[in-house]
Amino acid sequence: MTTRINAASYIKTGLGQAMLALQQQVEASGLEHSLMELVKIRTSQINGCAYCLDMHTKDARAAGETEQRIYALSAWRETPFFTDRERAALEWTEAVTLVAETRVPDDVYEQVRQQFSEEELVELTFAVIVINSWNRLQVSFRPHVGDYQPKAVVAV
Repeated sequence: MTTRINAASYIKTGLGQAMLALQQQVEASGLEHSLMELVKIRTSQINGCAYCLDMHTKDARAAGETEQRIYALSAWRETPFFTDRERAALEWTEAVTLVAETRVPDDVYEQVRQQFSEEELVELTFAVIVINSWNRLQVSFRPHVGDYQPKAVVAV
């Protein structure tokens, strides 16, 4: 696949900085880092974003996520590997990512509210919004995939 535009070179622009600022706010929320990585991976699977899948599976591994859970994420409903809170987050992630199809049903909202406070649900929704935005940038511009290294690995 040929790269169309090197969007990374535009990160220093106002729009790029705004996206990074939103990403930083999401990362600073009270949500568990491991949960947010699952959300990023699942969203990227749905959107077919190879760049983000490469990045976030590497980040998840570097943060201690197991291979088993990463491999099973696309079939999370059929596995015992995820907590009720993670399952609720994944259900919400799918509904929000596929909003044009799902309209985020009431039953999904009610299920998720059992695991997340109102504030956490807003934070989770922003996390889904941000990764969907990054997916759309990367899918549109087709950056080179495979060279990303997690900060924890780069620092070593």
